[in-house]
Amino acid sequence: MEADFSMWALFARATITVKLVMIMLIVASGWAWAIIINKIIQYRRARSQAAKFDRAFWSGEPLDELFEEIKDAPQGASEIIFASGMMEWRRSHKQDGGLIAGAQARIDRSMDVAIAKQAEVLQKGLPVLATVGSTAPFVGLFGTVWGIMNAFIEIAEQQNTNLAVVAPGIAEALLATGLGLLAAIPAVIFYNKLSADSDRIIAGYEAFADEFGTIMSRQLDS
Repeated sequence: MEADFSMWALFARATITVKLVMIMLIVASGWAWAIIINKIIQYRRARSQAAKFDRAFWSGEPLDELFEEIKDAPQGASEIIFASGMMEWRRSHKQDGGLIAGAQARIDRSMDVAIAKQAEVLQKGLPVLATVGSTAPFVGLFGTVWGIMNAFIEIAEQQNTNLAVVAPGIAEALLATGLGLLAAIPAVIFYNKLSADSDRIIAGYEAFADEFGTIMSRQLDS
């Protein structure tokens, strides 16, 4: 009877160890793709929100009025960073209208903290992609080695080196390596892309904080 070499048949014939390896790789691949899709959507939204706020910030509207509009429900990281700086600016004023010493440093620190929190949100999940990309090929290779070892044991027991006997066991074993590469390659590609995208978005937040800090510095010096 002709052997069935479909993916499901190869999985069904594999040993329990190789099956567990394959299931682990399929789960890792699904997890990686879930993170990839989530991050693409998240980064697109972050760029859109940053562009929208940037237009409002440089529109000429007084910063106090802009702050009043967004302080209760800031949308996006740029608004959160701006709101944190403005909150510290207002807290630094005394009741008589004077400024508490060190206001500039506190404003910069409050925005730096806000940027760090937003960077953590943006980069959450990326280490999982790095882990899948670096370990999945080795997990798949382990499954292949284990499967080939069992294939050779079966050959020795049957004392038959006919290709029809050897091929199914080796094909089952190689499927594990294939699944490992299938999980690892997209994870590595998108980890590099998403890391670069994250760095650019965070750099934009830092540039805005520097510009806003410069505006506050002029206000303090005047």
